[in-house]
Amino acid sequence: MFRKTLASVACLALVGTAATAQEKMRISLQLPLTSHLGENLTLFEKEVEERTGGAIDVEIYDSATLYKDKEVPAAVGSGAIEAGVASLTRYVGDAPVVDVFYMPFLFNTEEKVRAAVAEGSPVREILETEIAKTGGEVLYWQAYGGAILLSQDGPIRTPADMEGKKARVFGKTLGDFVSAAGGAPTLISGSEQYLAYQRGTVDVGMTGVSGVKSRKLWEVMDTITKTNHANIEFVVVVNSDWWAGLSPEMQGHIEAAAEVAQNDVRDRMSQIEAAAYAAAEENGMTIVELTDAELAEWQAVAQPVYDGYLAATGDAGRQVLDALGVGSGS
Repeated sequence: MFRKTLASVACLALVGTAATAQEKMRISLQLPLTSHLGENLTLFEKEVEERTGGAIDVEIYDSATLYKDKEVPAAVGSGAIEAGVASLTRYVGDAPVVDVFYMPFLFNTEEKVRAAVAEGSPVREILETEIAKTGGEVLYWQAYGGAILLSQDGPIRTPADMEGKKARVFGKTLGDFVSAAGGAPTLISGSEQYLAYQRGTVDVGMTGVSGVKSRKLWEVMDTITKTNHANIEFVVVVNSDWWAGLSPEMQGHIEAAAEVAQNDVRDRMSQIEAAAYAAAEENGMTIVELTDAELAEWQAVAQPVYDGYLAATGDAGRQVLDALGVGSGS
């Protein structure tokens, strides 16, 4: 009996040691788990837990159950949570240079986007260096697609249609763009936009088309205008101290998992957007394509946004635009 008791105690001790050795990696996500970013995090979770043999236990908290998008940078930077997903523009307060991806019509081809977000690109290195100053390391990037406009009872085809209207934005530079077009920008978190449209807090919406599908925004808006005026990027960020506390082996496993997840979402983005447009049409939304002349009108009002970006970002912004081959008069 005594020996059995000793054996039981020993087993319990081993279980306790194993439980203690398991490292939790909690990740905050503002979107539903059914969104393409949620699906991508689920892939990342699977890859991490398989590669680490369960030593890293990934827990995903979706739909802003822990933190809203705007709260993620501070939560991760302070160590309140190990990791989080945030729209890149949520770092604009500490690192204004990140808003380059929201500059009007700058990233108007997939080739330009892929070159900028590639590992080791000057653009990506500058942005990640600035983000790291907040206490968070960028683990990988999540593609979200091009920005669109949402409206009710008629499209927003030209800046004249934006005149005097309140528009939901999710970053400073996007707000500057709306202002340049004659509208009134209103900063609203992604998880709060459904209610904002439903209540009439704003007249015009701005998001990625995949968000229309995952949030069922066709219930509160009936028209999509395909402006594709900005490239929306999200980043998965980990707390710097938590990351430094992991062994090189664990870091390597997580980085390998991140590469798989990053490539998967980037490669599937065109399919994801196509499926979202199809779902929007099936649910009664009208999809509006702009003519070249209408697109030119939007581009014509964008110059003040570029001037404001350079004024806010200084040398870092100039370096980023130079790396993209953009002159000050673009």
